[in-house]
Amino acid sequence: MSTVRVGVIGVGALGQHHARVYATMPGVELVGVVDTRPGRAEEIARPLSTKAYADYRDLIGRVDAVSIATPTVLHAEIGEQFLEQGVNVLVEKPISHSLEAADRLILAAWKSGRTLQVGHSERFNPAVKALREIVHRPRFFETHRMGLFAPRSLDIDVVLDLMIHDLDIISLLVGSPVAQINAVGIAILTKRIDIANARIQFADGCVANVTASRVSMEKIRKLRLFQLAEYISLDYTRQDVAVFSLGSPGPSGTPQVVSRRLTPPRQEPLEEELRAFLKATRGEGPVECTGEEGRRALELALRILVQAEAAQALEFDRH
Repeated sequence: MSTVRVGVIGVGALGQHHARVYATMPGVELVGVVDTRPGRAEEIARPLSTKAYADYRDLIGRVDAVSIATPTVLHAEIGEQFLEQGVNVLVEKPISHSLEAADRLILAAWKSGRTLQVGHSERFNPAVKALREIVHRPRFFETHRMGLFAPRSLDIDVVLDLMIHDLDIISLLVGSPVAQINAVGIAILTKRIDIANARIQFADGCVANVTASRVSMEKIRKLRLFQLAEYISLDYTRQDVAVFSLGSPGPSGTPQVVSRRLTPPRQEPLEEELRAFLKATRGEGPVECTGEEGRRALELALRILVQAEAAQALEFDRH
């Protein structure tokens, strides 16, 4: 297809940016945006010179591909319908709210032969791309993903909302099954867990200590790891990587620490994600985050969530 007709379903805090990026891409026609809130679709559609819809079913038959950025519980229900109609689907992370629903999406994509991509946008951060080229057999991870409270994604907890980004990246870099999980979490401003920490041990011996919060005083997006003779620090926001390694011994015979910084050209991860999705729909490239990979991140997140909720319930019982 020379021009890909796309639609965006759900134009809230994240979906509006899907619409913005699509509207500027060559070879793409933004057919319309959908939102159930009165006036929201019109608000987003007007400056982008596209149409507004209140019902996502109005896009069926008019589009070749859609981005789904609705509440998580609706991902599978909506995505299945479009895949069954031969429409390619990009579904925002997490792939769904349950493994059963994720499996339905994956099966629908397989039956239709269409593209199903999951929106783990940090994969497209240029710093992550640079990191993936230099990581080999990591032994330990420490991640912090902290943010100011915002009234968005409150249908899910912080594990599925924020931590899942780092879980996906760590799983990519380790490539080993999870052997053990210990997790804690607590609800502060919502009825769901707002701060969580997990310690994950992989079968190959690698350990990851992962923290996420959506009620912090500042925004932090950092990942640190070490591997043999090397310590690496990644800043998702700055989009750079600092590498510290052992050099040749100095005059005293003490090994010298050599540092270098990787600063790839800055890019908007969402734009790169949508480009990859459109390439996959045209058959010009692979699916960069498949439904199966999205399910893997979801499964790990749900395992962490079960433990965090149990720890929180135990603490409440004690009081």
